[in-house]
Amino acid sequence: MLVIVNVNKAQDTSGWEPIDYMKAVADRVIEKSLFEFKLEPNRPSKQFNQIEFISFERNFPVSDKAVAYALTNLQSNQDLSFTLDLAFSGSLKLWVNDQVVYQQSNTGPAKVEELERSIALEDQVELTLKKGNNKILVKSMSSDPEWKVYFQNNAPRSAGLEFKLAEIKNITPEIDEISNWMIIGPFVDQENLDQVLPPEEEFLISSLYESGGQRVAWTIPKLEIIATTIGADPLWGTLYDYNYHTAGLAWSMYNLGEFTGEERFKNYLRDYCDFMFRIRPYIEYEKYNLARYRSRHAFLVDKPLLDFTTAPAIPFIYRLQKEGDFENRETYEEFVGNIQEYVMNRQLRLPDGTLARETPEKYTLWSDDMYMGVPFLLQAALYADDPAKKKAFFDDAASQILTFAERNYDPEEQLFWHAHFTSRPEVKLPYWSRANGWAIWATSEVLLHLPKKHKNYRPILKLFRDHVEGLSKVQDMETGFFRQLLEDPDSFVETSGTAIITMAIARGLNNGWIPKKYRQNAEKGWEALTTVIEPNGKVTKICVGTMTSEDPKDYLERPVASDDSHGLLGLLFTGIEMQKLLK
Repeated sequence: MLVIVNVNKAQDTSGWEPIDYMKAVADRVIEKSLFEFKLEPNRPSKQFNQIEFISFERNFPVSDKAVAYALTNLQSNQDLSFTLDLAFSGSLKLWVNDQVVYQQSNTGPAKVEELERSIALEDQVELTLKKGNNKILVKSMSSDPEWKVYFQNNAPRSAGLEFKLAEIKNITPEIDEISNWMIIGPFVDQENLDQVLPPEEEFLISSLYESGGQRVAWTIPKLEIIATTIGADPLWGTLYDYNYHTAGLAWSMYNLGEFTGEERFKNYLRDYCDFMFRIRPYIEYEKYNLARYRSRHAFLVDKPLLDFTTAPAIPFIYRLQKEGDFENRETYEEFVGNIQEYVMNRQLRLPDGTLARETPEKYTLWSDDMYMGVPFLLQAALYADDPAKKKAFFDDAASQILTFAERNYDPEEQLFWHAHFTSRPEVKLPYWSRANGWAIWATSEVLLHLPKKHKNYRPILKLFRDHVEGLSKVQDMETGFFRQLLEDPDSFVETSGTAIITMAIARGLNNGWIPKKYRQNAEKGWEALTTVIEPNGKVTKICVGTMTSEDPKDYLERPVASDDSHGLLGLLFTGIEMQKLLK
């Protein structure tokens, strides 16, 4: 149940302290976070721009030496040659416009590998399509224990490839709306794909075929029912999706509860984490049985990226630290243990250990990853009982700050570039506001927790001070905001970067890391943030998720949203630090 704080101030914020704003924001978060799913049909995307999946096993009894067919029409706005990725179990034969273009056998299950930002399928075939309609026919032979086919399109988006089943004679738009394919089978007792069966020769809707004492006819794949989030915003989703920023919001809510002594904010983290454990088996089922690799919670299962491993694990490990025995503690411990193993042994790194990414090219260093990786490493150090493990996590966290700074930090401007391309070090990306926020937040976390006698403490403290100085020079002191691109005085003012940077400056003042002259920067930043927090807790002017780009225009054209957790997670920490600073 939503608890309203200070009802008399609901429409008048003139007397509010920072913590009053934060309670309003947090109560809105609680109200908007349903931690529930709704059921809906799994309607296919008509644009061929993601994994296309046919599960024969969910439609036909799986038997040895059976074949089935799938038919569709693929429409292109131009004559086109491109590479089609595919993976399948059993054997596969593929026709395009009645010409065989692929035939192959596979003795094992379909091989589908999930990468950071893409899916890799095991084989490829070159396809040529004509402008307009193209008939695609698939013939598949069953395999134990699965019978699946995956396709992935590598054509340019300008080709506008779309599934247009209704372009096939006598298939109605109503069928086209709920399916991309017609299927027929199983035809049993088949030794290989070479025997010609009637579906290869003609498409007759009214025909029945005998096979193994049963009649088979053309139909559509089973219409699956899926569970999905309720009321997702088209720009950013929900506050209970699974990712680094919603998890960070849960972490910040617990911190607010610790600061205020109000249990409902701590309960938010508990509810968030327990919800993820409750839905995880279902999400795994959807991901691997229905090929829903792009659902909002799909990254909860086996996703190799800091955004979906270490950063989202922070609220889980934080609860383990802060609370003693609780009902499902062992589940938390197992989850956190897997993430610790991932980051130390399987996460992509440079030879010197710096956390790296595959995207947009291998060994890219995102300044974002200072936040995505370092706070978790610090929490792992605080959580560890073994002194050797504790030292290893502390050493790793401290090292990350300095090795990132060697490559991503501009000592002249005293700002961080958004990313660094190891293969092209001469390329300098913009000084994106939120990336600088992630960097200085991570640095402040190290200063909070790293033993002061650690060999890297003093260099990290100097970096923090220098970064604060650089940030103070680009703050718009008229409004108090930091702009989307820090170096561009004409770019728009933005909430998330302003919040995180203001939090770090206030934290630096509260801990005596920086001179008092920066108090004006913290106060102006907070003054700016109060203008984007409405009395009901709604927060505006938040830039949505953003990829790296060498073109500043891409940052300037990013949409902004309200109540996006990219902005809320830092904002709650900001309110806590500002309350300490001002009171």
